[in-house]
Amino acid sequence: MRLTKFTDLALRAVMRLAVAGQDGPWTTRQVAEAVDVPYAHMAKAITRLQHLGVLEARRGRGGGLELTDLGLRASVGWLVRELEGEDEVVACDGDPPCPLRGACRLRGALREAQEAFYATLDPLTVADLVASPTGPVLVSLVGRQPA
Repeated sequence: MRLTKFTDLALRAVMRLAVAGQDGPWTTRQVAEAVDVPYAHMAKAITRLQHLGVLEARRGRGGGLELTDLGLRASVGWLVRELEGEDEVVACDGDPPCPLRGACRLRGALREAQEAFYATLDPLTVADLVASPTGPVLVSLVGRQPA
């Protein structure tokens, strides 16, 4: 299974914000620069993460992005499910629809494999993802220092 670029960006943002520590709140632009992605793409991922309650965004002086408690202890499996959506691995009902859709065993097997993929991620939390050696590497990806 392959994650979308959107999910990849969102996970990178969450991981970078999880190790922000005393750096203070970061801006979307700073997170984008730190993980080397375009600002516009990161802004969309940040908006989605904010809607999920994973991070908090405050405007103005002293504002910025901060990971919420939910964000730090969130299951990676839950987060990936939310970011990827409920789409199936294959589109059997496309145009034209697959002629095997009524009697296909592959669709069920792929659905089961997809759930196994997510189930493997369920016990992991964002905090687990940023444990050493990953955390120190993420801290070194500062880009520009937060204001």
